[in-house]
Amino acid sequence: MHNLLEQIQNRLAELNKAERKVAEAILRDPQQATRFSIAALAQAAQVSEPTVNRFCRSFGVNGYPELKMQLAQSLASGAAYVSRAVEADDGPADYIRKIFGSTIASLDSACQSLDPQLISSAVDLMIQARQIHFFGLGASASVALDAQHKFFRFNLAVSAHSDVLMQRMLASVARTGDLFVIISYTGRTRELVEVARLARQNGASVLGLTAAGSPLARTCTISLDIPLPEDTDIYMPMTSRIIQLTVLDVLATGMTLRRGVDFQPHLRRIKESLNATRYPSDAEPG
Repeated sequence: MHNLLEQIQNRLAELNKAERKVAEAILRDPQQATRFSIAALAQAAQVSEPTVNRFCRSFGVNGYPELKMQLAQSLASGAAYVSRAVEADDGPADYIRKIFGSTIASLDSACQSLDPQLISSAVDLMIQARQIHFFGLGASASVALDAQHKFFRFNLAVSAHSDVLMQRMLASVARTGDLFVIISYTGRTRELVEVARLARQNGASVLGLTAAGSPLARTCTISLDIPLPEDTDIYMPMTSRIIQLTVLDVLATGMTLRRGVDFQPHLRRIKESLNATRYPSDAEPG
């Protein structure tokens, strides 16, 4: 379940004008809001006290004291930073704190929202795959490439592609046993949805790392829901990319554990093959 601060942030656009003022006053400084009396919050939001009470009821909270208690619980979980956007006049100390804070909070939110059973089913798909193709466009392309580096270690045929034409050609010759992992922050990119549909029509499985309820999520065999903590219509994706990478780490760990101890020597040989490419830790390059 999302905590109160996340609910307020997510429902901001659907609130009426007066209640939105209350929401914005809380999101500006959640810590301060926990210390406000109902009169002080009403004054900060420039609304009446009955409006604050209506705001509480619209979030299923029985009065302002309970609202403050739930705000305090949200702060304890770290989710306050989700709503703290970088402002034009922020200095380095401000935007460093906000970026790290929002990333930590968003990772925590993603962790809570992931369904362990879905993760297990996704690992099943990967274990059973004849070959795996990782697809991503834009900022997700680098995530797909990172996945290729991770998953080739499992002795599978693995590739990563960020070219739409190549993605479409691969989907057109897909067959049972192929797995397409499609990474998309919004899940609304037409080309990726069409590629997923084409791959499934040809018998392949499709695993999505994307937004819940999106066109891509509805097309996939399995979709692992990635929260939407940032507005990528304005800013470049940052937090979302970290969540995608972490979910891929979770899947890689699941595969490692599923393969068991007999697979450990294979992974060790790959790791040891890199030793000759590195200076010893106590050596200084000439």
